[in-house]
Amino acid sequence: MYKFHKALLRHTSLTNILSSNSFLIFIVDNFKGMIKRLSIFCIFVSVYGTGICQLPLNQFKITSSHTSFPDTARMNGHLYNDSLYNTADHYSDSSVIIITPKNFIAKKKVDMIFWFHGWNNNIDSALVRYGLSRQFAESGIDAVLVLAETAKDAPDSYGGKLEEQNTFKKLTGDVLQKLVSMHVISARDRVGNVILAGHSGAYRVIANILQNGNVPVNEVILFDALYADTDKFLAWLTADGDHRFINLYTNNGGTYDETKAMMQQAKNLNIPTDSLEETGVTPAILQNNKIIFIHTLHEHNDIIQHPDNFKLFLENSPFLKRYSRTND
Repeated sequence: MYKFHKALLRHTSLTNILSSNSFLIFIVDNFKGMIKRLSIFCIFVSVYGTGICQLPLNQFKITSSHTSFPDTARMNGHLYNDSLYNTADHYSDSSVIIITPKNFIAKKKVDMIFWFHGWNNNIDSALVRYGLSRQFAESGIDAVLVLAETAKDAPDSYGGKLEEQNTFKKLTGDVLQKLVSMHVISARDRVGNVILAGHSGAYRVIANILQNGNVPVNEVILFDALYADTDKFLAWLTADGDHRFINLYTNNGGTYDETKAMMQQAKNLNIPTDSLEETGVTPAILQNNKIIFIHTLHEHNDIIQHPDNFKLFLENSPFLKRYSRTND
């Protein structure tokens, strides 16, 4: 509006403005610009409006030397399909997003849900694109949601330092330290139940954390992500009969054959599993079965929040407790 007023003042008199044939064009052009800016603002609000400030959550962001990158294996970037994904833009971000309910109560143990994004994403875009914070809030779970950056906006499943021994354990320590510093938990509180969840290319970092993270993991949730490393998932499943595994897979996401192969391997190992269509999933099925293969007709990028499967799986996990909403 300031520019609009200033433009008016440049004319010698209001009479000259009104008598000018270009006045109407002048008005329309200026208001077109205003409408365009308002439209852009409205689009921004509609996409990002259901942000952390509107949910009963607290969000913190830290950097940690115990995330995937920087890492020596990507010092020179990563070449994929003749395109170079350089280190500065894709393999140098060590950010970690930590989200808690505003009325979070640890009770000596801090249950943690780690989300790992897939190809061509980052922790900020994944949080918005898949409605993770909203679904986490609506689940009513008394836990901490953590998103640690991996390969940022790159077609790459490599998990960097998180594939190494003890790195994940140190990352959980960094998360606890931040929560203590923000007076969310006590310095006496320790890591409780741990759930690893991820989409697409996240399978690799999750599988290697199971093998090398040196933190007991209670549950794994794969969203169309079983491309490889099936042996690591099976080794983890056979190590403890209480471990819980949910694999949601599509027809065309590239995970169908590997999923069928894992189901057969589990059968050969006498591991009890349940296999069903997404339309048949109920809270009772999720609560009463430990290893579940769910086939969906939805597309690869829709299965996390169309419908809200992340929320559904969290609120029916035997390892997570719900917080009281009486003080919301």
